[in-house]
Order: sequence, then C-alpha cells, then structure tokens
Amino acid sequence: MLTDIEIAQAATLLPIHNVAEKLGLSAEAWLPYGHHIAKLTQATVSKLQQQPARAKLILVTAISPTPAGEGKTTTTIGLTDALNHAGYPAMACLREPSMGPVFGMKGGATGGGYAQVVPMENINLHFTGDFHAISAANNLLAALIDNHIYHGNALGFEHVSWRRCMDMNDRALRRVTLDHEVHTGFDITVASEVMAIFCLATDLQDLTARLGRIQVGSNAAGNPIFASDLQAEGAMTALLKDAFQPNLVQTLAGSPALVHGGPFANIAHGCNSLVATRSALRLADYVVTEAGFGADLGAEKFMDIKCRQSGLRPDVAVLVATVRALKYHGGIEVADLNNEHLDALQAGLANLKKHLDNLHHQFGLPVLVALNHFSHDTEAEVALVDAAVQSWGYQMHVCKHWANGASGASDLAKALVTQLSQASTGARLAYADDVALEEKLALVARQIYGADGVAFSPAAQAQLHALAAASQGLPVCVAKTQYSFSCDPKQRNVPVGHTLLVRELRLARGAGFVVAICGDIMTMPGLPKQPASIRIGVAADGKISGLS
Repeated sequence: MLTDIEIAQAATLLPIHNVAEKLGLSAEAWLPYGHHIAKLTQATVSKLQQQPARAKLILVTAISPTPAGEGKTTTTIGLTDALNHAGYPAMACLREPSMGPVFGMKGGATGGGYAQVVPMENINLHFTGDFHAISAANNLLAALIDNHIYHGNALGFEHVSWRRCMDMNDRALRRVTLDHEVHTGFDITVASEVMAIFCLATDLQDLTARLGRIQVGSNAAGNPIFASDLQAEGAMTALLKDAFQPNLVQTLAGSPALVHGGPFANIAHGCNSLVATRSALRLADYVVTEAGFGADLGAEKFMDIKCRQSGLRPDVAVLVATVRALKYHGGIEVADLNNEHLDALQAGLANLKKHLDNLHHQFGLPVLVALNHFSHDTEAEVALVDAAVQSWGYQMHVCKHWANGASGASDLAKALVTQLSQASTGARLAYADDVALEEKLALVARQIYGADGVAFSPAAQAQLHALAAASQGLPVCVAKTQYSFSCDPKQRNVPVGHTLLVRELRLARGAGFVVAICGDIMTMPGLPKQPASIRIGVAADGKISGLS
C-alpha cells in the first residue's frame, strides 16, 4: 500500500493556470509561486468582495478527536472532489498546516490517501511563507516594546502582556526571563493574536486597524497601551501584505482549493482566513470549509467568532466520525480498535449524538454524518452506527474517499445537494453579543460541553473583574483540550458532572475576542516522546519522505 506522500508524489498535477481558469480567473488575477501554487492578488480579492456571494457554505467538523484519527481534512477534500465529479462546481477552503504538528503528532495535515491537497510537501513545510510573516510581525511588535522601554519608557509601561511566538513546538520557551527579571514567554504562532487578526480581517485597512488595537501592556494607572501607541501597525502590515493574499492550490483530483491562515481550534479560533472564505463564495457554487478539532471547539468558534464577526452562516454541517474513534470513546484502547466491539461502539455513540445535537439544536444547522470508513470496520459495526443515526433523525453516509477519491464520497455529495435544496430555519449563534463574559462562558460550558458550570482561578477571577468593561460585546474563545468535552483529556465520550476550569483570561482586542485558558492547556505545545520528525528525511535526489 502506498503512503500518503508516495500517492502525492506519483500524481500528475495540473499547471496552476489551469486551476485558476476553472474559476474564471485571468492571468492578471493571481501571482504564481512555481508551477502549482499561486496567490490571488489583493486587487482580485477586493474585486471579488464587491460581488454577491453565490455559493452554498458547507461546514465540515467532527466528533471529539482520538488517537485513532477522524479524517476531517480528508473528508473536506473528498467531498469537494465528489461534488465536482458530479458536476457541481466546488472548492475547498482549508487552513495551512503548522509545522508544530507536522514535526510533532501528525507528520502532515493535507488530507490522506486519494483525498489530498497538493503539492503536499510545500503545503506542509513553509508553503508560501505566510506563517513566517505572521511570526515576524508578532515579534517585531515585541522588539518595539522592548526598544521603547530601553529608550526611556515614555508610555510608562508597568506591565507588558505581549508574548513572542514561533511556529514550532518548544516547551522550553513557554516561560522566558528577560533582563531585570521580566517574565514573558512564547506561544506557538497559530495561537498568536496576529494569526487571529490575519484570519478575521476583511482587507488591508481592517488588518492595519486591528493590529493597532492590540493591547500590549498597561501603565502604572492600569490604563491600556496599544500597538498603535508604538506606531507599530504600519510596519506589521507591511510584513503581512503578501501573506494576506490567499493561496490557490489543487486536490489530487484537480479541484481548486484556497489554503490560507491556520489558527488551532484548541487554543485559538480554528478557522481559515475570512478573505479566503469570502473569495471562494464568489468563485464556486459550493464551498467546503473545515473547522478544527471537534465540533465543541472548531464548529462553536466558527459560529460564535467567525460567523458573528463576518455575517457568514453555513448552510449545512457535515459531522465526521469513524467506527474506530467511537469504539475508543466507548472504552477500547488504540491497540485493540481493529477488532469488532459492538458494546463499546454502542457506548461511544453518545459522543456522536452530543455533537449532532449541538450542531442541530444549539446552532440550528442541518447535519449529515460522514462515516469515514476504515478497512477493519465490520458490516455489523457500520450497521449499528447507521441505525443509531437514523433513530435520532439524521442521515449517515459511509465514505471511502481515502481509498477511492471522489467516487468514495459520491453518496455524501448527492445527499448534501439534496439537503441544500430544502428550506432551512437558518443558523444561529450560541449567545447574544450583550451577554456578560461570565455568562457567555457559562452558556458554552453548559450547552456545548455539558458541564455543570464554570469555576475561575483566583487570577482569572481578578481578570474577569478587570476586563468587565473592555470585554463588553466580545465573544469568548475557549482554549481547552480537544480530546474531551471536559478540561480533562482523559475523560472520553460524554463526561457528566464536570466543571469548566478557567485558569487565565487574555483580552485579544485586535482579534475581537477574549481567550479563556482552561485546565492544563498550553499555548506553546510540546513534542511527543516519538515526534513525527524522526520519520522525515530527504533522498539524494531531493525527494522528501516521511510526511503524511
């Protein structure tokens, strides 16, 4: 059996101008980055924004992640290919992979099997340099703060809240001591406020304004100090100008894809860039986008942050599940997941139902279940999931796009088009803008996570009081483990009787939300004991191996 990278390297890719032509884009509308990658020009993006959106927006999300994998990105790509294969013009909108998980847990994040975006080596490693530009802009601001203090501290910094970032898992940088015993640290780039701003800004002017609104510290009186006080936003925008142009690539089947921006959903808001999504909605009839990790994180933030700020609303959701992951939630360990365990599968279905009910009842979305098929799934296991999903009033479709590409997701594509032809009551958000921050957290905790309530550390309680005025009207971005509805990654399935434990609150004025750091989650992840990097290498001819 070929590996993901072997499949990708054996493929014959279309020249990028052929992909652009499918979208009706002239040669002046994009800038080539080699033969198979392009960036839409800023003029093209601006022109597209002036046109009415024509596409249906499809949100792909998943059950709670497990070590067995769910295949959310693979399903997004396979569904896009299946729609195009059936004659429905579609394109994918995805996030760019962070090198943290590429070298850490995952080894890559461009799909798998015969449902991949390509060229996968470039996309997984550096791509067009967007993340480097975001890191540079973030760290320029940090350098300007230090420089300002060094040269007299005219703004009267008493406290500096701005942190540095890099696109790599390095736990040693979580806490750093500077001169004069000043404590700071690094976040991974995908968790930085600059990344969030980059992905939520509507244009270069909005990008600049948001960067200027970043609160970087406070003076002795407790008054905020902003990036604009340092006149930093212009230079930061200059670093981000080219990166802000969406990246055009293709799937193995030649479907167009915009891959742009990449915040994590466990510690950030988990959605690709707004400019990419809005552009896609004017270039195709169907846009398939992905929200990171489980629906309790990615889909909730897609709705309550991205949709709230942009006015976008998805027309339908696709919830990805696997038999293996459901058995894991039912208590089976990874080493035994290839064996049939109907009782464990039955128990694990509770996780699927909770996510389905959240999407449908809390957010008002029609939902289809995509059962991402693995070769060891038995007929009895698939039938059990299908019967349960039908009994709850939803539809399930077995998907084999990993092995078969577009044809493997054809049933899902047909059902999706049928669903989209029906009237919908309309998507809604989990809470109103004018609800207090503490109540927003409580609503998400109770309604989405099934928690009994919220508890604040003493530090978070003080921050909640201090942020009372500044947080008015802002949504909350919960940073917590992706592996559980609770704050404890070991609590599988649908835990009950748990409490959302808020350790710290961070105001992201430029991004337009408040981050609630919960449990033991870290905004600078560490590498696992056996990182994926040990499998990655380069042959004498320059061919990369080991990515997945």
